[in-house]
Amino acid sequence: MKARVNLTIEESVLHDTKLYAEKKGISVSEIVEDYLKIVTKPVKRKTIIDMVEELEPANIDPKADLKELYYQERAKKYGF
Repeated sequence: MKARVNLTIEESVLHDTKLYAEKKGISVSEIVEDYLKIVTKPVKRKTIIDMVEELEPANIDPKADLKELYYQERAKKYGF
């Protein structure tokens, strides 16, 4: 169901909007409706999986002994 809405905006903005709508072959109402749909759309929260998938791969030699690297780094950090 459609409803009518009255908006008060600057004449220059309305003029530019009408020109834009004419170029795109749509109405000003469609522009406003599309904008409001975007603004009111719920934001999708990122899950931990999404964040992990965005991480760049580690720059570690695949043949490296990870346990040995761990102990070397700990020795450097804590001096033992």
